[in-house]
Amino acid sequence: MRKWLPLVAICLGAFILLVDVTIVNVALPSMASDLDASFTSLQWVMDIYALALAALLMLAGSLADLFGHRRIYAAGLTVFALASLAAALSPNAAALITARAVQGVGGAAMFATSAALVSATYHGRDRGTAFGVWGAVNGAAAAAGPILGGLLTQGFGWEAIFLVNLPVAVVAVALTLKVLPKGERGAGRLDLPGAVTFTLGAAALTYALIRGGEHGWTESLTLTAFAVAAAAAVAFVAAEARSAHPMLDLALLRRPGFSGLLGGALLYQAAAFSGLVYISLWLQNVLGLSPIRGGLALMPLAGASFLVAAVAGRHMHRVAPRLPIGGGLALIAVGCAVLWASVHASSGQSALFAGLAIVGVGVGLATPVLVSAAVEAVPPQRAGMAGAAVNTFRQLGMTLGIAVFGAVFTSRLRDTAAGGGSLRAGYASGLDRISLYAAAAALAGALVIVATLRPSRREEPRAVTGPAARDAAREPAREAAPSPH
Repeated sequence: MRKWLPLVAICLGAFILLVDVTIVNVALPSMASDLDASFTSLQWVMDIYALALAALLMLAGSLADLFGHRRIYAAGLTVFALASLAAALSPNAAALITARAVQGVGGAAMFATSAALVSATYHGRDRGTAFGVWGAVNGAAAAAGPILGGLLTQGFGWEAIFLVNLPVAVVAVALTLKVLPKGERGAGRLDLPGAVTFTLGAAALTYALIRGGEHGWTESLTLTAFAVAAAAAVAFVAAEARSAHPMLDLALLRRPGFSGLLGGALLYQAAAFSGLVYISLWLQNVLGLSPIRGGLALMPLAGASFLVAAVAGRHMHRVAPRLPIGGGLALIAVGCAVLWASVHASSGQSALFAGLAIVGVGVGLATPVLVSAAVEAVPPQRAGMAGAAVNTFRQLGMTLGIAVFGAVFTSRLRDTAAGGGSLRAGYASGLDRISLYAAAAALAGALVIVATLRPSRREEPRAVTGPAARDAAREPAREAAPSPH
């Protein structure tokens, strides 16, 4: 039993950082009431956390390679816990948004190191089991967020969704310092130009999408933000091309499997999770459900994703990764299409069940394989970089999905109101359009994965993808998935 304590420490951190992506969903109406927050502020409460994760994951991976994965993981847990306390004590929306941004900083440090810590701690068959459990936790955490958020919000108030992180983080830090391997410091230096330009570009694009949906796409500040995002993207490419220690080696993007995985990861996260924000608002603001009942209405997604990931995750290394990832995305597309066909102005919460369950099965299939497939698609010395990149694009997909779907949702609300429709009809119209776009995004992701992700010629025909399968092929020095960022 003692040998699994390191996995407990890693999974505790992974759970709280990923559950906080969606735990605030069902608490948004209570936050809006208590803090007098606007719809745009609510979007930023959701988006700023995912944005900080996306923007800082690769930088956090570089720091971990330089200073040690255990040290950065423990520091991330500490920052996350303190920011959670600040979020619970926030007197207004601006303070809450700031605290959520700092939470994202801590979360990035935790997320960038967790897979490498699993890889460094476990070997042989144990490593496959450990990654299966870790993948199940990853798959279930974001889906379980609304349920846990509903229970805590109704029972103790919205502040409890942040306070609950504190005891979990304390236990995780104590275990981390006691049972996880220290690891060694690496060489190289930080890619600060790459980090600054990537962060600026991601933030400017997210701001442009949110502001465009609120104030119009031709508004001057919206256009300025889009221009800044484009300029930052060009600067990022130039910085990475010149850097001796880039956050993202641009040569990797010439590998169809790796670049396809990045695109698939972005579309996967946007399609599967971004719409939950607006479903939660519909459940409480229109159907009048309590936070607990609103969270439980999303249980089909959480339950299906956890069960599928837990049962199938440990066996995924036996099949080519494009099957569970592509198949998972296809099922997410089907589930979103079912939601599109089921939710109408007269619908109740039961209209969600079938669609969410199908989405959950897709999430459970795809999540455990995404990171390991990215690692297998690149040379071993780029493994850490690959894992950080695919997780970055996942969180970027969540950020951009919330922003894009928010613009679509508010547009449908305005159009329905202008036509004399009711609030209930406006919400249903918005969810209808979001579900359709999510289905299209997931289907596009499935096609990208199937078209680009092929077995390596160096691999056996069974296309091993799991980290456990690399034990015999990788030296011990590579087991912590280092990369010269």
